[in-house]
Amino acid sequence: MQLQRLGHVAVCVSDIPRAAAFYQQLGMELAWQDQDWAYLKAGEDGLALLGPDYQKAGPHFGFVFRDRTEMETHHERLRAAGVVVGAIHGHRDGTASFYSRDPDGNTLEFLYEPAP
Repeated sequence: MQLQRLGHVAVCVSDIPRAAAFYQQLGMELAWQDQDWAYLKAGEDGLALLGPDYQKAGPHFGFVFRDRTEMETHHERLRAAGVVVGAIHGHRDGTASFYSRDPDGNTLEFLYEPAP
């Protein structure tokens, strides 16, 4: 199984509404906004804005799967290969994911994102 695409990058921001407005001015579309995070899209690519109170993840980049079973299979394949992976968990926006780290400690997210 090969990864299909890098789906998003997550960055920390100090003010969600201000940052979301800035990226919308650049031409991105606001897909989701909550008090502690927002998600914007530029075509198929995403940008997650993580506010100061967001506790579930830090800066990371995410690989996207359109099929949940494919993501679950990838999780098991990585685990079987000795890669440390977190548990698969659902998100409040209907997606699901798990996290891991590369050899240098960079955080990776493997995300099931249903087709629109």
